[in-house]
Amino acid sequence: MNKGLFFRLAVLICLPLAAAVSRADIPSGRAIQAHIKYSQRSALAEPLLRSSAALVIDTTHSSVLYSRRASVAMPIASITKLMTALVVMDAGQSLDETLEITTDDRSSGKGAFSRLLPGTHLTRGSLMHLALMSSENRAAHALGRNYPGGVAACVAAMNAKARELGMSNAHFVEPTGLSDENVASPEDLSKLVMAAAKVPAIRDYSTDGGFSVQIGRRMVNFRNTDSLVSSPDWNIVVQKTGYISEAGRCLVMQTVIEDRTVVIVLLNSFGKHTRVADARRVRRWMEATLLAHEGTRATST
Repeated sequence: MNKGLFFRLAVLICLPLAAAVSRADIPSGRAIQAHIKYSQRSALAEPLLRSSAALVIDTTHSSVLYSRRASVAMPIASITKLMTALVVMDAGQSLDETLEITTDDRSSGKGAFSRLLPGTHLTRGSLMHLALMSSENRAAHALGRNYPGGVAACVAAMNAKARELGMSNAHFVEPTGLSDENVASPEDLSKLVMAAAKVPAIRDYSTDGGFSVQIGRRMVNFRNTDSLVSSPDWNIVVQKTGYISEAGRCLVMQTVIEDRTVVIVLLNSFGKHTRVADARRVRRWMEATLLAHEGTRATST
């Protein structure tokens, strides 16, 4: 194995940090540009991802494993809902309070379809559950509309939270993600994912496989938009998908791979299943890399 490659892998494997990664520990743009590269001729070549922008961080070792256009801001679609949920939780609003879906929560255009009819009454917790799990747009808008001060105050809180987290390229204009003016870079979103992963309700809601609520006289079943949460070989801590035509298919998650906590950000994937396939490619690449290192270490001892 190339000595330079072995040295970089040794740093990744053998030098864990003594403390959890804080916001200040997120690699800078300069560090991201210096991310780990493997020889294209090697069996450990970088994963061939189809997403136009991506970032993979091993937070256990505070290491950037893969980076593509990581500092470029672009539309993030329903990844926005993670920030909406985060500021609602920060505001300390009761998850048990019953809210009503109204005509104000309706949007028009592609992607605005919703099964939550005006007049539906659900708790704030149920609305957040649906927003994070099945990317329900009316649920997310109702959360913003019922934020102290309304949607405008919610959006202001979202932008303030982005600044607090160090999301220097992020900007939000509404709480659902239907607007292509909601933008952030992969580096920004890695910080959002790590912040969201610290909130139990966001973790639980975003990774639930299915949830049923009563709408009118009938129970309506909703499913998670991320098929990986139902896969027994994945351990996903928090996740969110997103799609509008301007953003392409997007996926962010914090997961555990080979006992390492890993943040994966995939933006603007083409094809309905590409973002999930890219996540699997990242996992296989990490597993192969670690297996090769273990083999090398065993041979040398």
